[in-house]
Amino acid sequence: MNKNILTQEVQQYINANLNADLHSLLLKKSPFNDVSIQEIVQQIKGKKVASKKFPFLLKEGIVFPAQLNLEQSSSEITAIYKSNMVKGESFIDLTSGLGIDAYYLSRNFSKVTLVEQNIDLLEIVENNWNILGKEARFVHQKLEDFLDQNKDTFDTIYLDPARRDHHKNKVFLLEDLSPNILEIEEKLLSFSNEVIIKLSPLIDLKYLVSALPRIFRIDIVALKNEVKEILIFLSKNKVKEIVCHCVNLESGEPIFTFNVGDEESVLKEYFEPEQFIYIPNNSILKAGTFNLISEKFGLKKLHPNTHLYTSMHKIEDFPGRVLKTQIIESKQIKKNSQYNIISKNYPLKPEEIKKKYGLKDGGERYLIFTQSKKGKIILKSI
Repeated sequence: MNKNILTQEVQQYINANLNADLHSLLLKKSPFNDVSIQEIVQQIKGKKVASKKFPFLLKEGIVFPAQLNLEQSSSEITAIYKSNMVKGESFIDLTSGLGIDAYYLSRNFSKVTLVEQNIDLLEIVENNWNILGKEARFVHQKLEDFLDQNKDTFDTIYLDPARRDHHKNKVFLLEDLSPNILEIEEKLLSFSNEVIIKLSPLIDLKYLVSALPRIFRIDIVALKNEVKEILIFLSKNKVKEIVCHCVNLESGEPIFTFNVGDEESVLKEYFEPEQFIYIPNNSILKAGTFNLISEKFGLKKLHPNTHLYTSMHKIEDFPGRVLKTQIIESKQIKKNSQYNIISKNYPLKPEEIKKKYGLKDGGERYLIFTQSKKGKIILKSI
């Protein structure tokens, strides 16, 4: 970390150029001999990202890392959600990164350790935590080396493995992550009764359950209906049931909780649309509880491959969107009308539907193109 970034003159220059055109700024020569224009622009980018993603870092003296580290960091909102899960005396984050998760997860612990192999990144986090008045032990070491030499135990271990290979390509399998989760699982559990691992939202849940028999909890975390991360909890104790929590933050929707495996025992029945249509949020769709969600809320499913549900009377506290609808014919769709288009188990994608019917996107009304057991149907919100 270049500590010259923290001088008053440099900080004033950064703040004065927060709204500057960054491409033009990069073409200029830095007004400072000991801070490059690239470093200045990176701080401006960091402040812009922080204003949306982790606003608690918008304080004087905070330093921001390279763009990739900013992109890979958890948001403040998802980190706060995780902070309510754990408590104890000692906490360790084995892949500290920018330290967003560690900052919130460690709030309920008296002893905090952060491990990070990138020395520049670790120095940034140490500087930032000093500014924020938060204490920790900062360890510059590769995770594998730390585990080989460690003698301590921790109440909770947290890690967010790197999900890119040596060629910067994204990877998803546990054995392809860095570190390899399958190789270090037993060692992690020898140091703690509880291990939390953050994984890609694209990872397959059935694969996870089969690959890691010590999982006792899975959290599918979405933010404003975009799945951001999968959290798995490992325990050294024998696991009888795996509990899954489907969460859609900043939606006002309730958390949907179920036991993994319950989906298989649900009776499958399909019905034609009634007055209300229910669209589960994406955390539930990621979980694959397509029949269990209908049983839990007393809803009727439209079709084996249509993950839409219906009822005659409105069900409150459903974890997703609820629309009052009616079936219409295609000839009732007026050209240049404005709708939000939803296509579920239908041959055409929303863009193709808009082009075919000459529709404008947006507004408060919805058109749902889908299938029931009887065939293709169009539903309009009313």
